[in-house]
Amino acid sequence: MSFQQIFNKPPETEASAPGRVNLLGEHTDYNDGFVLPTAIPQCTTVQLGFSSDRQHHFYSENFNEQVSILDINYTPSGFASYIFGCIEVLQQAGYTIPSLFVYVKSSVPMGSGLSSSAALEVATLRAIRKLLNLPINDVEVAQLAQKAEIHYAGVQCGIMDQIASSLADTEHILFLDTRTLERRVMPLPDGAEIVVIDSGVPRTLASSGYNQRRAECEQAARSLGVKALRDITIVEALEILPEPLRRRARHVVTENNRVLEVLQGVSSQRFGELMNASHASLRDDYEVSVPALDTLVDMLQKTPGVFGARLTGAGFGGACVALVTAGEARSITTRILEQYNQAGYSGQILVPSWEL
Repeated sequence: MSFQQIFNKPPETEASAPGRVNLLGEHTDYNDGFVLPTAIPQCTTVQLGFSSDRQHHFYSENFNEQVSILDINYTPSGFASYIFGCIEVLQQAGYTIPSLFVYVKSSVPMGSGLSSSAALEVATLRAIRKLLNLPINDVEVAQLAQKAEIHYAGVQCGIMDQIASSLADTEHILFLDTRTLERRVMPLPDGAEIVVIDSGVPRTLASSGYNQRRAECEQAARSLGVKALRDITIVEALEILPEPLRRRARHVVTENNRVLEVLQGVSSQRFGELMNASHASLRDDYEVSVPALDTLVDMLQKTPGVFGARLTGAGFGGACVALVTAGEARSITTRILEQYNQAGYSGQILVPSWEL
C-alpha cells in the first residue's frame, strides 16, 4: 500500500535516515563517554502530507498498521510513539506543527540493535524540517530525536544512535565524544570491512535490562563522586564499589579506553583485538550478552580472516558485528551463517548489503 492508497493524496515530501552499527563504545554514551559507530546501508523513509481533519494519521508499511491521534493528551504505543514524540518535542521547542499524514517504510532490521528507532526519529524530523523549512541543523535533529525516545518511547538512551543516524555515513567511522559532541570522521581500518549478522534473538530495549544498567552506572558515579563514569580513567579507582556496580563501571572505563586507543590510530589486527575484549567485557562485567550472541561471536572470532567480533547494540539479543579482511565478507558470512544455523539458531546476514 502506497501513501496515495492509504491517504488518498500524494505525499508533499519525504526524507530518509540510516540505521547504525556500533564498532566500539557500547553502553558508554549515557555515561558521557566515547563511541565509534558507522551507518549501515539500510534506512527508514518517512513521507509526509498535510492532514485535512486536524488529526495526525500515521501508517507503517512494515506493520501494515494505521494509528490516528484523536486526542493530543493521548500518547500512542508502538511505532507511532516515536513519530508522536518527534512532533511533540518540536512543538515544545516552539515550532507549530500542523496535522500530518505520515507514511513509514523501513529496511532497518528491528530488534537487532541497529537503531531502527533512531532511524525512524531522524527520518521523521528530517521530513518535517523539509516540509516546514524549519531552521534545525543535523545535531539539533539528533538531540530532538533523543528527547523523543526518552520521553515518549520510555528508553533512557544516550545520544549515540541519533547522532549516528543523523551524521554518519557507510564509508567512515564516526568518533563521538557524547559529553561535548566533539566529532571526528575516521576511515575504516586498512584492509578491512564490516560484517553484521543477526543472532535471531530479538530484544526490546524498554523492557530489557537497559534502563537498569543505566541506573547502576549512575549509582556507581554518585558513589565515586563524579558526574559520570566517563570521568574515571583508572580501573583501580573502582575497587571501593560493591558488586555488581564495580563490574558495571569496569566495563564502561575499559570500553572508553578502548575507543580512545583507536583514536590514536591502530592496525586492523589491533582493532579486532579491542572488539574481542569489548565482547568479553559486555558478557562478563556488563552481563548483557545471551548464549546465542556468545556462540555467534565465538564462531566469528575463530574464523580465519576475522580480525575481531562482538555483540553490537544494547545486547540481550540482537546482532553481532565483525571486522573482516576486505574482499572476504561474502565467503566468511556465508560460512559462519551455515555453521551457526546448523547449531540450531536462526541467524541472518544484515551487512554487507549484497545480502539484502
